[in-house]
Amino acid sequence: MQTTGESEDLGELRELAISAGALPLAVVSGKRQSPDPRYYIGKGKLEELSLAIAEHEAELVLFNNMLSPSQERNLEKALSTRVVDRTGLILDIFAQRARTFEGKLQVELAQLRHMSTRLVRGWTHLERQKGGIGLRGGPGETQLETDRRLLENRIRMIQKRLEKVEQQREQGRNARKRADVPVVGLVGYTNAGKSTLFKKLTLADVYVADQLFATLDPTLRRYQVASQMSVVMADTVGFIRHLPHELVAAFRSTLSEASDADLLLHMIDASDERIDDTIAQVEEVLVEIGAGQIPRIQIYNKLDLVENASARLECDGEGKIAKIWLSAITGEGIDLLDQAIIERLSGEIKRHAIQLSSSEGALRARVYEFAKVLKDEADETGGWTMQVELATKDERHLRELDRFWIADNVESLEATEQQIKF
Repeated sequence: MQTTGESEDLGELRELAISAGALPLAVVSGKRQSPDPRYYIGKGKLEELSLAIAEHEAELVLFNNMLSPSQERNLEKALSTRVVDRTGLILDIFAQRARTFEGKLQVELAQLRHMSTRLVRGWTHLERQKGGIGLRGGPGETQLETDRRLLENRIRMIQKRLEKVEQQREQGRNARKRADVPVVGLVGYTNAGKSTLFKKLTLADVYVADQLFATLDPTLRRYQVASQMSVVMADTVGFIRHLPHELVAAFRSTLSEASDADLLLHMIDASDERIDDTIAQVEEVLVEIGAGQIPRIQIYNKLDLVENASARLECDGEGKIAKIWLSAITGEGIDLLDQAIIERLSGEIKRHAIQLSSSEGALRARVYEFAKVLKDEADETGGWTMQVELATKDERHLRELDRFWIADNVESLEATEQQIKF
């Protein structure tokens, strides 16, 4: 069922349904200026949908929109059929595809958060609490409260377990920082070819399929870009339009592999008819997870599906490689990717001079965490004068603190009038 005014791509909903194991039988679409508060769709469209269900003997109705709990319950009652909205459909796919312990916990957390808003549906047959003397309480209210409490307890337990997993991930990230190994994250719309490219580069045994959300769990492998450089490649979960907020919240620790990367490779399906829209959707999610400022290269993949296209590089206004056209399946253009990674990472380490006051000892410790300290001397005021080497990504972490002086080169350290405050 589709009811958006701008006519979202029904092909994507069909692919989602197939990925979840459903067999699409019919499509009912319509337009409304505003959703009906009771059914989301109008009564005429509800009758049309009911006739389609009877004709095809359908057992499930999928909405390409987000339904409120009451709308979902009202539709199920009116249609006598299970109703699932877009969020529920994506959550179901994630539940099927999660393989690792962390992935299963994240999916369960997202499902429980989604379920908590729809908890009432399972107890409509029980008595409700009523107002008036002698009419307060009842088994329905007691059961609802008990079930809600059990749900909240389970959510807290999963969150604690995920916190432990995140601590382990953080230890791994710190180890890579100490070893000065850059991290290159693969991000992009689902089914853009991230896992295919990841497998081609690292020879990792990862699952690859032409379907939405074929892989969920992040995979990290070392990749030897050239004789003088090796990086850690991180394959992440794919994005999609209207990615459920429950998933973004639950997968935040997994998505942090992208937000903590030194360079992002934004995989794009070059054969996609709605390429501009999918690019915008990925950029939106990157901003949401705190990765909007990380340097990235757009990788236009599936070159083999585009007529008269060839592997090539495109540079931005500063002369840096910004776009690469390649095919992860055939390998055409892979050598251009190596060239781009070397160019973007080799120049990302800069030397800076930092001046901190005597009250900013915590910030000094923070500098040691993110930078390679070349010189650290106490000045006459009790503060510190430091010379450090910083990667661009780590420089952003420090500049966001907005509480210390940093000069763009060591020579300008003595010239206070040239120092820049962030």
